This record gives sequence, C-alpha cells and structure tokens, in this order.
Amino acid sequence: MILKVYTSLLLLFLVNSVWTRTVRQVYDDLGLDHWSHYTSECPQECFCPPSFPNALYCDNKGLKEIPPIPARIWYLYLQNNQIETLSEKPFMNATHLRWINLNKNKITNGGIESGVLSKLKRLLYLFLEDNELEEVPAPLPVGLEQLRLARNKISRIPEGVFSHLENLTMLDLHQNSLLDSALQSDTFQGLNNLMQLNIAKNSLKKMPLSIPANTLQLFLDNNSIEVIPDNYFSAIPKVTFLRLNYNKLSDDGIPPNGFNVSSILDLQLSHNQLTKIPPINAHLEHLHLDHNKIKNVNGTQICPVSIALEEDYGHYGNIPRLRYLRLDGNEIQPPIPLDIMICFRLLQAVVI
Repeated sequence: MILKVYTSLLLLFLVNSVWTRTVRQVYDDLGLDHWSHYTSECPQECFCPPSFPNALYCDNKGLKEIPPIPARIWYLYLQNNQIETLSEKPFMNATHLRWINLNKNKITNGGIESGVLSKLKRLLYLFLEDNELEEVPAPLPVGLEQLRLARNKISRIPEGVFSHLENLTMLDLHQNSLLDSALQSDTFQGLNNLMQLNIAKNSLKKMPLSIPANTLQLFLDNNSIEVIPDNYFSAIPKVTFLRLNYNKLSDDGIPPNGFNVSSILDLQLSHNQLTKIPPINAHLEHLHLDHNKIKNVNGTQICPVSIALEEDYGHYGNIPRLRYLRLDGNEIQPPIPLDIMICFRLLQAVVI
C-alpha cells in the first residue's frame, strides 16, 4: 500500500515537473514582455495557445462577427460560429495569414466585402464549407493552394474567377447546385497546377468541359451523367483517380475504349446502369462496379491482354495490374470464373 502511494506521488511529481518546465520554457522563449504583449493582443472571445503563437482559435464561440486579428497570426480558426459577413476591418493588421477556416457559418456572397479576400496576399488555404454562398466568391487571393467550398448553394461560377490561381492544387465544389451551364469551356482556365477537382453531388448531366490538363483526381459522384464523350480523357492525360459512382451511365453511354486509359489506376463506377464490364487498361489497379446490372463476367473478354500472350510473357511482361475488383450488388452468381483469375494474376480481393 505504501509502495503504491510512493509510486503515485513520484509520478505526480514527474508530471508536475515536466509541465512546469514546459510552461517555463515557453516563458523563457517568448520573454516576459512578449508574453504580456501576446496576452493583451488576443481577442477575449478567442484562445491564443502560448505554445503556438501564430494560431488563433475562435471556433465554437457563437460569434456573429470576426474579431480584430493580430498581425502575428498565420492560422485562423473561425469554424462553427454564426458569422454572416467578411469585412476588411478585422483583417487590417493580418498581413501574414496563411490559413483561414470559416466552415459552418452563415456567410453569403452579399456579406463579403469587395476585395477583402484578394487583399490577403499570403493566404494559401481557404475553407468556406457549409455556408450560404450562391456563387464562387471573387476576387480570390492569387497565391491560394486549396479552396474548399463544399456544401453551399453555389449555382454560378463568375467568369475568370480562377484565371489567376496558378498555384491552386485542390478545388472542392461538391454538394452544391451546379448545372452543366455553370461549367463553360473556360471556367477552369488558369488552373495549371490543379491536382484534385471535386464536383460530386451537383446536378450535372454531362461530363464537365475543359478539365485542367494536370488533374490527377476527378470526383463526379452523385450527378446524373449519362454519357462519356469520345476521347474525353485524352485532354487530362494524368488523371489517376476517377470517381463516377451514383450516376446514370449505361453501356451505350460509354465509348468502346472510354476507360481504356493507361493513367487511370482507380476507377469507380458503382451504382450505375451497366450490364457489362467496360474495356479497361492493363495498368488499372482498383475497379469498383458494384450495384450495377451486370449478370455475368467473361474473363477472356474483359482481359486487357490476350491470356495466351500473357502466359508467354510470364512475370516480366505486360501482366494486368488489377488488385481489387468489386462486383457485389449485381446479378452475378459465384463462383468466380477461372479465366478471371488467370488474367488478373495480381488480384488480392474480389467482392462478388
């Protein structure tokens, strides 16, 4: 019993010592004058962590307005509030902002003061998800790398809004109200370094026009797309991940070699209206075809290379790289055809 008490006291002493040293170290690093300055600068509605002096946490505070932002702040957290407007005044001194999270507020386009965002010249990440925007806000900071606008009411993209955003790598517009007419041939012009484009859960009936050529990830789930145009993916030769789940694709809507694209490694076509497996490329690694209307699978027909030729090449030839195949929710009855296993020798999982 005594030993347990001593052990507990020793543990408490060590924890207290570490905590004391941590606090003292922060004081020593900042200096007493700096510490007092940081404390006085911090808006009373927010939290300024002493160990992270470049961050300001004003989330979940029930704020209706943005408080004055100190000049030292790089990272600003304002999510989960009742903020309706973005005006220039709170950001007068915030010339070093890199990151702003304004998710889950009540911001409208009319509540954004003209030019307030574009004046934040060092901003890299802008989060405006779950607000009440009806169009993409403009103008935007030219140095942006990520723009997240999911779950708004966006139905319009102003002309030229992305034309100067050469550093943008990720654009998230999913779960908005975009129609085909909102995506013109020049809508994404200027996004030369875009890698991920998410337009899932909108109201598209056609594949969007003029996707930036360097796009690696294209997400178009939960739309009403029926047709893949001929040679559509030749304009985006680097696309690697393609999601078209929950659309209205049928066999007639897919060109003979529509998905026979060497760059695509992950292809998701779940919850469509396909009755057969479309031709695929030997480089494809993951294929999702669950919940379609497929009745049978012929490995010889869907194999991207001749099975006889594949046997000649052995382990050193162009063996198909498919590792994951999902076919559940169709009308296929087990067992898995032997020719599937002969063709796709690298398969690690088949869901049927």
